[in-house]
Amino acid sequence: MTSPSAVSLRDAATLFVVQDVRRSVEHYGDVLGFRVDFTYGDPTFYAGVERDNVAIRLQAASETKRQPGQGAINVFVTGVDALYQELKSRGAKTTEEPADRPYGMRDFCINDLDGNELCFGQSTSR
Repeated sequence: MTSPSAVSLRDAATLFVVQDVRRSVEHYGDVLGFRVDFTYGDPTFYAGVERDNVAIRLQAASETKRQPGQGAINVFVTGVDALYQELKSRGAKTTEEPADRPYGMRDFCINDLDGNELCFGQSTSR
């Protein structure tokens, strides 16, 4: 058995189920500012997109029993208001504008093409 000190969790990637992976990859790039990390399959049924230290995997609904649009992620950022303006100007479907929340965050949320929710926030506590 491996000792606890030899084990560490290094990274993670959220998996969103989508109807059309190619269309979603374009949306994440053009609208949300992610870069394509990889695409897989012919036709493409799995892909990875990244922005800074945030990795998201996109899987075709035809390849899983999970339903599209049921995923969510909270992304911790700096410059939350500037990010909101950037994404909105690119046509992101915002569901909430930035606001200070009672739980100590200033955040906003958007939906991707399939309804998966991405919330972006920064701490308001100093």
